[in-house]
Amino acid sequence: MTGHHRTAVTVVGLGSMGSALAGAFVDAGHPATVWNRTPSKAEPLVSRGAHHAPAIGEAVAASPLVVTCLTTYEDTIAALEPAGAAMEGRALVTLNSGSPSGARKMAAWALGHGMRYLDGAVKDVPSAVGGGDTLLYYAGGPAVFGEFAPVLRALGGDTVHLGPDPDLAALCETAVGGTLLPALVGFFQGAAALRARGLEAASMVRFTAKWFEMISSVLPVFAAEIDRGDYGDGASSVNLFLAGAAHDVELGEEAGLDVAWHEPFHDLLRRAADAGHGDHSISALTEVLRKPVPAGTSGGTAAE
Repeated sequence: MTGHHRTAVTVVGLGSMGSALAGAFVDAGHPATVWNRTPSKAEPLVSRGAHHAPAIGEAVAASPLVVTCLTTYEDTIAALEPAGAAMEGRALVTLNSGSPSGARKMAAWALGHGMRYLDGAVKDVPSAVGGGDTLLYYAGGPAVFGEFAPVLRALGGDTVHLGPDPDLAALCETAVGGTLLPALVGFFQGAAALRARGLEAASMVRFTAKWFEMISSVLPVFAAEIDRGDYGDGASSVNLFLAGAAHDVELGEEAGLDVAWHEPFHDLLRRAADAGHGDHSISALTEVLRKPVPAGTSGGTAAE
């Protein structure tokens, strides 16, 4: 890496993900300053060449780019607030959990403190940070992204700018993240059923992975149906899924499982059938899930 591309960066928050982010910047040759409420968490990074700033104001002032990795937007504001005037002119990238409305409030706060803003999300585990195919997406000022994209690509080769509205990354994060818990609970239920028969949960991993690959392969089809509003292809119909609901109950009784978590899904299927979607594609559940969008929830001003 040439000196021209070595941009100083500050990382605030050194949990497992924050430490991985800081480590990736160090490995890519960017001068890295780190800060954490518990200073001892900085020690492994210091041993790799990072600089530890004892005060948040010093940490923010050290770099034109400040990347935060804290739990929530509120935690980010609480950590940065004492930095005061040091925030002026810095580019802030937040990589934390939160809602689209939280991202809009964060953007307004950052702009109010003289910072340029990008909101982002890391779509992988800490050990994958820095990988060539690791996905991170960002939203906010295009000029900010354009200036710092070469630095941010140190965190993952699949680096995407979603658009100027600062809440787009949080919107995508919550939209995509909605698949995680149901998928995991489904796997855990299957594991419990296998263990009830004295079988190892590890024996189903290969088959579950293949199942996820099949699900992945049909997502473009469902997305096209939803975007067209045409659910006429009933090959995987609402009624077909509804008929399978009884099997969930039977499995619970046979294996001694608590399958009550299925009931909201079964209710959704019944409501879709009652609304006339029984013979339609299962993607028609989207119409049952939709409610009128409250006024004032559109994206905010780009954080240039």
